[in-house]
Amino acid sequence: MPDTIAIFLPSLHGGGAERVMLSLAKGFTDKGYYVHLVLAEAKGPYLDQVPPDVKIVNLNASRVLFSLPALIRYMSNYQPDYCLSALTHANIAAVWAAALAGAKTRVVVSERNIIRPDSSSYFRTKLFNLLMKYSYGKAHAVTAVSDGVANDLTSIVKIPQEKVHVIYNPVNEEALTYPTEVPHPWLKTELPPVIIAAGRFTEQKDFETLIKAFAAVRKNHEARLILLGEGERRQEYEKLLKNLGLQEHVAMPGFVEHPYSYMKYAAVYVLSSKWEGLPNVLIEALACGIPIVATDCHSGPKEILKDGKYGLLVPVGNKERLAEAIEMQLRNPKHINTREAIAPFNFDDIVRRYLAVLTGDKPGSRCLNKGLMDRGHRQ
Repeated sequence: MPDTIAIFLPSLHGGGAERVMLSLAKGFTDKGYYVHLVLAEAKGPYLDQVPPDVKIVNLNASRVLFSLPALIRYMSNYQPDYCLSALTHANIAAVWAAALAGAKTRVVVSERNIIRPDSSSYFRTKLFNLLMKYSYGKAHAVTAVSDGVANDLTSIVKIPQEKVHVIYNPVNEEALTYPTEVPHPWLKTELPPVIIAAGRFTEQKDFETLIKAFAAVRKNHEARLILLGEGERRQEYEKLLKNLGLQEHVAMPGFVEHPYSYMKYAAVYVLSSKWEGLPNVLIEALACGIPIVATDCHSGPKEILKDGKYGLLVPVGNKERLAEAIEMQLRNPKHINTREAIAPFNFDDIVRRYLAVLTGDKPGSRCLNKGLMDRGHRQ
């Protein structure tokens, strides 16, 4: 009988981690494994994208913490051979569920973002870091989506270096090359050029700085901006657009399952984030061959763009420098070798590396070493 891999997530609400895990689920089934997609709550826009060979296990819990009893029962009843979890709270729950169920499951946790302190409570930050350290220490292995995230795990959370494996997010070229209709009327003509950005409307993505930079760009270029996503800051952005007189030049069509269908027809892709783990949408932009401007935030963009080889990097929160870089890409687009740029994110290679870590076959993954830590350590 084939081995079973359980993938544990809070839900399938829109996000890069969820999309990556669904891609991996398909990759695992293609390699002959049984895959259970275990969800604290079976909700979210990606539910209809679950591969048909993947079994959905709904724990019917509104929060990860509340799903723990059901997750323990699942581990005890099904005894999956391997478990891959993603997102910090789910990672902690997966480790404890396997231990409390007495399961022989090999648990691998995937950390997908940098370790940020809770600005409201020093005590809460220290307590959570201790919980991560103890829980992740009990996992069989830990994966990190970038060198920066791995360095945080070893330097801040104090996870042993030999336990942390850096595995990038994959790019699914088959999905990127799938024919799509032009998704927005602004993209049906080359002029005026369209700038694209995608992500949740939250502090992390810092679309406020992007909007202000776009206002500066508009003084010299008859351009348009499309912001893909949803979130709690939508009303703030709408008010800002009104104050800057940009309502007719900026579109916010909401959550989009496939942002690359927009990227294919746009002039520039912009990532304005204050922090990241490894932004999957930036990898997709690379694969689409669109000129890129990104903030040099911790962590991810510098790794993806190879220190600016494949796109322009600007300081975080600097609207002037962001505007200048966008104008540079509009005037003289930086063309790249797309095949070379996306080689580190090859889907089949990433699937093999995850399987190697899940099964304990160490040669398949890239383990964090002293050189990586020296190169990416955050002061």
